[in-house]
Order: sequence, then structure tokens, then C-alpha cells
Amino acid sequence: MSVHESAIRWQHHPHETEANTYSRNHGVTLNGGQRVDVSASVEFKGDPHCADPEQMLVSAVSSCHMLFFLAIAEYQGYQVECYEDDPVGHLESNERKGMEITRIVLSPRITFSGEKQPDQKAISRIHANAHKNCFIRNSITAEVTINHL
Repeated sequence: MSVHESAIRWQHHPHETEANTYSRNHGVTLNGGQRVDVSASVEFKGDPHCADPEQMLVSAVSSCHMLFFLAIAEYQGYQVECYEDDPVGHLESNERKGMEITRIVLSPRITFSGEKQPDQKAISRIHANAHKNCFIRNSITAEVTINHL
């Protein structure tokens, strides 16, 4: 078991372009002292120059999947040279008349090096195991799909 912490700091400031509301900008500080500038998404009066919580959730799913993929590939004797993904999350209405990230699509592109090269079947198995074991994916209700060649 492990514990994961962050620090969220918001201070009231006027909205940059709308005088009748407040700024959604705030800071998130993570374990290593990294600071991430965060705001609401643009559709909800957020700052387009900041990350939004939905992007961070989608990125967390992609990152978690990648880390499991890399670990499984290494365990099976494959050397991953490059892993890239451009994940997409879909914020949509749900049956409870609210909004939620309902779907996340991962589209990893992976380059292997070394003598041992996986075929598509092996890559699919690694993805399936990464998908099954990803802590973040297991913590959310959104459907996560993996598009890979």
C-alpha cells in the first residue's frame, strides 16, 4: 500500500476576461516539488494556458498504462525504445443528468529495439495485461480503449 499526496492552492482573483466571476486558476504541487498550473477547462471559464482536471485524469490513465506496459515488456525481454501516446477523453452527459469522463481512448505508438522483437499478438497481450493492472484505470468508471496497430 502507498499514500499519494498533493497540495492544491487557490486564491481569489478576478477572472481575466469576465468581470462578473472569479479566476479558476490554481496551483498543484506534487511530491517532487513540481508545480502544475491548473484551471477549469476553457468551456467552463478556465485558462487555456493551464492544464485542466480532465486533461490530468486522461494523462494519468495514459501514464499508468504506459508504465505497466514498459514493466511487462521488460519482464518479457523486450526493449522499448520509444513510447508515445495522444490520449483523448470524452466529457459527456451521464444518466444522472451530470457530466463525466465517459470514455478515454489511448493510441500508443511504440518502438522496440534489440534482437527480441514482439509480434502484434505479443504486443496485444502486453497491452491487455497493462490495461488489467493499471491502478488508475481500475479506479475510474470511464471506458478505456486502446487503439494500437
